Amino acid sequence: MRDENISRRNFLKSLAVAVPAGSALLQVEVVYAADLPKLDPADPAAKALLYVHDAADVDTSNPMAARFEAGQNCANCVQIQGEDGAEWRPCGIFPGKSVAAAGWCSVWAPMP
Repeated sequence: MRDENISRRNFLKSLAVAVPAGSALLQVEVVYAADLPKLDPADPAAKALLYVHDAADVDTSNPMAARFEAGQNCANCVQIQGEDGAEWRPCGIFPGKSVAAAGWCSVWAPMP
């Protein structure tokens, strides 16, 4: 049967190894919205969701854009992230990219 009592010395030795290894796993890189590349409307995901940089350019003849109404844009969509008033902001639909606050896509949903 194994001795269940861990000596203080052995415990501290194992802790000395575990803490640096664990802290290396917890390092997080901070990414600012200004550092994100702007979403290209030609990107396959952007095209599939009818993304445009300016909501005035929405092709309302496309059935997927039939629910578009004047006044809808990325800045007032529930998916937008980042700082209010910024011209380009992160979006939950297009991770790792920023979208134009004046833009629109077919996933637009009103803020509560």
